[in-house]
Amino acid sequence: MGTPDFAVPCLEALIKSRHKVVAVFTQPDKKKGRGYKFAPPPVKELAQRQGIKVFQPETLNSEEVLHVISELEPDLIVVVAYGKILPKAILRLPERGCINVHGSLLPKYRGAAPIQWAVINGEKATGVTTMYMDEGLDTGDILLRAETQIGEDETSGELFNRLSVMGAELLLKTLQGLEKGDIIREKQDDKKASYAPMLNKSLSKINWNNPAAEVHNLVRGLNPWPVAETTLDGKVLKIYKAKPVFGGNKSAHSGEVLSLNPFSVACCKGSTVEVLELQLEAKKRMSSVDFVRGYKLRVGAILG
Repeated sequence: MGTPDFAVPCLEALIKSRHKVVAVFTQPDKKKGRGYKFAPPPVKELAQRQGIKVFQPETLNSEEVLHVISELEPDLIVVVAYGKILPKAILRLPERGCINVHGSLLPKYRGAAPIQWAVINGEKATGVTTMYMDEGLDTGDILLRAETQIGEDETSGELFNRLSVMGAELLLKTLQGLEKGDIIREKQDDKKASYAPMLNKSLSKINWNNPAAEVHNLVRGLNPWPVAETTLDGKVLKIYKAKPVFGGNKSAHSGEVLSLNPFSVACCKGSTVEVLELQLEAKKRMSSVDFVRGYKLRVGAILG
């Protein structure tokens, strides 16, 4: 059971292993792009190429879905970024239970966007966790973890890709360990838990009153979606890449353009952010060097 790109390496790993994937459950096709045409989830595309049965129920809370899964007689259900809550009846159905691959070091960052929030919050390390699923939100017993360092300038999209591969490796290791019986289940410590809610566009607005490091983390954490943004001359200015720089003008206003070469913006307490890649409303995404060359930007302008 999985939907986005993050789940694809896990399905690929299962297909290539000696395990048999009897079916794939994924989210319904959604309308995308300018033509607003229905597009299948990445997991569905892979499953269909491999001739695997695909089911896309709107809800799992139905007798029909329960019957379908019962007929498949799965020994185990693997869930990776599926996007739906599994009801108790399904959790109890497989003989060996339901296992989830989650993009954080649980119990930290339970929820829908663990990778992005780890970057936004400036974490130095994160990882993937396999766990037995229960009725809570990412609260089940931990099986295995794999940790990795987060690069100083790494975006959530880049980290997303790395963790998806790590998740596939950890999944196979977990299945092997369960068969051998040498994995000790670990109860999660709820006192150490944190929550990573789904991202939305309301998070995109850059607050230039924050320190440069926090602005930098927001920019890379919201890349590739929904993308951090500010305003320039009344137009939306999306910022895809930036970096904090040492030194600054403590008397400058937050959001004030301090220089054009490089394109630097004042943050709080004299800290500064250098903007590297951006996109002005109705324009193409480009480097800040190209932007400054073609736009009449002035030192002292205020980004809102």
